[in-house]
Amino acid sequence: MSALVLELPVPPHAAASDVFALIAALDPAGIAVTALSGALLAARMRQTFVTMAFFAVVTGVGGGTVRDLLIGAPVFWVHNAWTAPVCLGVALLVWFSPARWWRGDGTRVIEWADAAGLGAYAVLGTAKALALGVAPVPAALMGVITGCVGGVIRDVIAGRPSIIMRPELYVTPAALAAAICAGGHMAGLSNMAVWPVAALAGFGLRGAAIHWQLALPAYGPASGRE
Repeated sequence: MSALVLELPVPPHAAASDVFALIAALDPAGIAVTALSGALLAARMRQTFVTMAFFAVVTGVGGGTVRDLLIGAPVFWVHNAWTAPVCLGVALLVWFSPARWWRGDGTRVIEWADAAGLGAYAVLGTAKALALGVAPVPAALMGVITGCVGGVIRDVIAGRPSIIMRPELYVTPAALAAAICAGGHMAGLSNMAVWPVAALAGFGLRGAAIHWQLALPAYGPASGRE
């Protein structure tokens, strides 16, 4: 008896080289915004420039580094001459800015910068994994890792509770952006149409969580479990 093999239709997509070129063009913006959240946290903590630069680099490249190691790709920033300078440039920009910008209500800038980086990197991480032949569901998980892990590393080094340990929505917006990106790929839609929608969806949900304190229910008596 011959085995039954289920073959799903493969939607037409842009060549992997075209996807990589587009990612390379958009990557500096995502790195800069993510690095900004790390540099701003160091500024808020009144750290030295060395610490600020370290925070900017680790936050900017942390998620993408873990993603590349997991999918067996060359670590992106090691082979890109501009990635580290972009992170260091962001740190310099913050270092020479007035300290009053990051006090009081200015501390919210950290959260909004992180939200923008979260949405952008979740999409770019998913897109890179898809272009390298990773299946849609694992590719979406790579997008979540790309968007979230840099912020997690930043919080751990800073000695503060990680954002993923708080009830407010953080991983969920990254998952939304990654799922839309992967879904658009499976449907054969244009990257130029899907990627902005996915990034804005992730940013919008994270922004709503920041503004309205949206959170998922926690496990325990409040959720009906004793």
